[in-house]
Amino acid sequence: MKYQRIAATLAALALPGVAHAHVGLHADGALAGLGHPFSGLDHILAMVAVGFWASTLGGKARWIIPSAFVALMAVGGAMGIYGLPLPMVESGIALTVAVLGLLVAFEVKVPTPVAAAVVGVCALFHGHAHGTELPAMAHAGGYVAGFLAATIALHAIGIGLASLRFGKAGQAAMRIAGWAVALAGAALLAG
Repeated sequence: MKYQRIAATLAALALPGVAHAHVGLHADGALAGLGHPFSGLDHILAMVAVGFWASTLGGKARWIIPSAFVALMAVGGAMGIYGLPLPMVESGIALTVAVLGLLVAFEVKVPTPVAAAVVGVCALFHGHAHGTELPAMAHAGGYVAGFLAATIALHAIGIGLASLRFGKAGQAAMRIAGWAVALAGAALLAG
């Protein structure tokens, strides 16, 4: 039942841009937004790691942490769309990938508000990058709704992957995956 609600929500978020009357002029906003997070490994790794880490923290954190990421990603996206500067965005994104990978690798346990603040800072960088890359002639609202829906889907993938952990082998696989994400972030930082 929960998965049906998630699927329905993602579909509903994609509809505003698709339903726009000026096909070809603004309709590509939601679709461009949906595709954008999947266009870079940095975004995929970070967003899946957020869902994974939130799931390992358990309880309400499983939903609060991804929600904090999505909310602050929207803020970062608006900043990017309106040209408000955020220093060192690309380096910040690479650093977030490394940090999130380490949080997963070490199964770092912190209170939910602290975790929400950490992912919120990460989200500002990712959102800003998405916002500054708003395609010409795309409807901004549809584009933002699209990249937020894609982000939610990637968080759900992370939560789902975390639920697959079984015993010591699953825990070892999780740590290896966390280290792989952290190393990818370090490689992105190195340029």
